[in-house]
Amino acid sequence: MKIIQSTADIEAGVSALRLIDARLEPVIEQAGVIPLRLNEAGFAGLAHIIVSQMVSRASAYAIWRRMVAGTETMTAEHFLAVDEATLSSFGLSNAKRTTLLSLAEVVAAGELDLVELSHLEPTVAMQRLTALKGIGPWTAEVYLMFCGGHADIFPAGDVALQAAVMHAFALDVRPSRNELAEKALFWSPWQSVAARIFWAYYASITRRDALPIA
Repeated sequence: MKIIQSTADIEAGVSALRLIDARLEPVIEQAGVIPLRLNEAGFAGLAHIIVSQMVSRASAYAIWRRMVAGTETMTAEHFLAVDEATLSSFGLSNAKRTTLLSLAEVVAAGELDLVELSHLEPTVAMQRLTALKGIGPWTAEVYLMFCGGHADIFPAGDVALQAAVMHAFALDVRPSRNELAEKALFWSPWQSVAARIFWAYYASITRRDALPIA
């Protein structure tokens, strides 16, 4: 299983993708610098992704800053120890609060090792993550990509990726999750680099950074 750990790995993936699919050449040129953006595997990494879902970058940053300030260290054990008043001050939606508390409970109880899980094969890791309450495919895929360094994952449900592929390939409509997932298989074993290329391409044409993590 390929693991992305550095910009050199990104560059290797880009070079391989140029050979795999000639259609990507103009996309790569338009995209410019392809970002690495790796976070550490563990509770904090997954919690940050959960916080960032479905909110603006500014809102996610503000919530995360309050969480970091209100928690001694961002571990499952310390998150569970936060008092009710402080927890309420973070600004989390009820759904995200429930998801984070449930996640913290299983991690603190030793029922789930998020670092070890990040080293598992993608299919197995995805199954274990999505079995958790409130963790969907997108969250699991983004965690494995950006915290586990998995090289062959494409979050096909990501709206920015769908829009980028539609624009790049002049499609009439935005591809569905299933349609895009099927297209992305062509870019294996570097689907995660292909996703980064399309996020960078999207940022170039819209002037908006849509990468899941800052």
